[in-house]
Amino acid sequence: MKLKVTVNQTEYEIDVEVEEEERQGLGPIVIGVNAGANPIPTKASMTAASSNAVLAPLAGSVARILVSEGDEIKADQVLLILEAMKMETEIKAPAAGKVSAVLVAPGDAVQGGQALIEL
Repeated sequence: MKLKVTVNQTEYEIDVEVEEEERQGLGPIVIGVNAGANPIPTKASMTAASSNAVLAPLAGSVARILVSEGDEIKADQVLLILEAMKMETEIKAPAAGKVSAVLVAPGDAVQGGQALIEL
């Protein structure tokens, strides 16, 4: 193949030889965060919660607790605030009752499904 190249207003004609390169096939495609380097467990274990427990709907950290043990609460009353990805989520009471135990403290990291407060 011949090419013309101009350098400082001077034209040069160049012969270029192009060799065909053997193309490599695609390697294995790995989908996932760590490409299989560290296996991710497929099951999570949590301690059992009582049927009267208010559970975390998502993973995050406890920003504020608005009730304490022994408080009488109303249905839909905000019990605590979870923070996840700089967004706050109000955790409300599913029914009226009395707080029997607060299972978390401000700043605690919680997982989805973890018991937060027992009624």
